[in-house]
Amino acid sequence: MDALLRCMIFLVLFHALLVNPCYCFKRNSFNVSHLENKEEDNKWRTGKATHYGPPKGAGSTGGACGYGDTVEKHPFNKMISAGGGSIYRNGKGCGSCYKVKCTENKECSGKSVRVVISDECGGCGEGHFDLSCTSFESLAKKGQDHGKNLIDAGMIKIEYKRIACNFWRTIAFETDKGANPFHFIVQIQYQNGYGDIEKVELKEQGSKKWHPMQHSWGARWFLSIGKELNPPYSIRLTQTGNGKSKTIKARKVIPKSWKPGKVYWSQSNL
Repeated sequence: MDALLRCMIFLVLFHALLVNPCYCFKRNSFNVSHLENKEEDNKWRTGKATHYGPPKGAGSTGGACGYGDTVEKHPFNKMISAGGGSIYRNGKGCGSCYKVKCTENKECSGKSVRVVISDECGGCGEGHFDLSCTSFESLAKKGQDHGKNLIDAGMIKIEYKRIACNFWRTIAFETDKGANPFHFIVQIQYQNGYGDIEKVELKEQGSKKWHPMQHSWGARWFLSIGKELNPPYSIRLTQTGNGKSKTIKARKVIPKSWKPGKVYWSQSNL
């Protein structure tokens, strides 16, 4: 009888795990934001796209968001774009994700691709994406000739919509090379979700006060309060989009022994 009972309990637990693999685990042990970021703008908008930078490249090295050569690596993989004013948003649009597709040119595949905003398209109007050659060519039908022909077109009509980013990694904080204990500057990278970072706050070790940081340029924020800051630092981010706000805290993400020009990873994402 005991053996039969144990067998029945095993079958119930096995079925629970099969249907819901998270059944026996704490929800907090998973970064579930990757699964929940399904928001997107349901309306496709019309715009136009050009391209810049070298063939098969990632646009320009650096760019107005300050990401540097990370745009060539995973998860950006050169699939980036410079955006016009309403997309770049004076840098607050840095790291935002869009679906882009072209349908009117005969070389277009009609399939959408995801691009990340990493640069500013100076002087560009509403709905203008200045794509890296890699992302521009990815809009074409398969085959080298189609990609080359689309590149040769120069400017094409597109459709686009905002989507939630899903980088499958935690948020990174890169300290600026000019940062110091009196004037702290940090760049934010790989934030998930639908919306832009509208507020960044910093808390020193041993303090309960959150200091509001100021937006500097691109994806960089700074704090200077007239005294030396006491590390480690916790950073709180507020993301706003689609009428909703989300807040996340990266506790002691900048260690006591922090150095300028280094990347520090949080334990979570939006």
